[in-house]
Amino acid sequence: MLDLTPNTLTAMLVVVAMLVIASITQVLLRPRLSDDGYLELKQRINSWWVMVGVVFTALMIGPTASLVFFTILSFIALREFFSILPVRVTDRRLILALYLAVPLQYYWVGLGWYGMFIIFIPVYLFLLIPFGLLMLGETKGFIRAVGSYQWATMTTVFAISHVAYLLMLPAEENPAGGGVGLVIYLVFLTQFNDVAQYIWGKKFGNRKIVPAISPNKTWAGFLGGVATTTLFGAVLAPWLTPLGWGLGLAAGLLIGLAGFIGDLTVSAVKRDLRIKDTSQLIPGHGGILDRIDSLMYTAPLFFHFLVYTTY
Repeated sequence: MLDLTPNTLTAMLVVVAMLVIASITQVLLRPRLSDDGYLELKQRINSWWVMVGVVFTALMIGPTASLVFFTILSFIALREFFSILPVRVTDRRLILALYLAVPLQYYWVGLGWYGMFIIFIPVYLFLLIPFGLLMLGETKGFIRAVGSYQWATMTTVFAISHVAYLLMLPAEENPAGGGVGLVIYLVFLTQFNDVAQYIWGKKFGNRKIVPAISPNKTWAGFLGGVATTTLFGAVLAPWLTPLGWGLGLAAGLLIGLAGFIGDLTVSAVKRDLRIKDTSQLIPGHGGILDRIDSLMYTAPLFFHFLVYTTY
């Protein structure tokens, strides 16, 4: 079982308390909302209860359960990505092979083999995916296929595996929160950033940033959300991470900016493919990719910021 510090347990309780408040608020807002609006809000909050419950349970059981959870998360995300891509019939055997790369990547994480973890997908798969496509003998759409499959694997497997590797970092270097504290810090700030940008945008947003990609993104939402996340990053850093408030401020800023870019990037993908959501797996939220779009960008950037400044 993972060692849960008093700070990480308190953080978990705070998150649960926030969900309780959200559920109560949902009931109080019922008279003011339309039936569709209330249903969407209810679905979103209920889905958050399930997601938080699954993540916290995996973290509390131990490192093996956590690795299994993130392996399954990456597998579902990769499968969802392939389900929305225009895949050539001849590429199905290669795609099957890419699914096998998911447990391999997390095997390196479980071993704590940083060298292989950091180069397996960016180097080996980067070279092997084009070779595999060549062996299939289809040249039409070759460049598009290479780029799509490599980017799908990098974002859903390589990027997300950085969250799991936080649990492998030396716990003694972070007595305040341990590995679990690092995961909670990253995931909470990433998701909080999305919510903060939404609230700031709804309250004060008029000027759009890139309406052709995401018409709901405004400068007020972006700046207000990033500022709020930066502040929370500084406040929470000494509590859950080995970072002081100064580096916590930088980490919060990094997460706020990267989260915005990740969200916007997946929005561009959906615009290109002319779909609203990547799937309907999570009621009120869409698909797995809709929920982890920001995390795909914040996870590797926060991980390496943390390693280079602290470990």
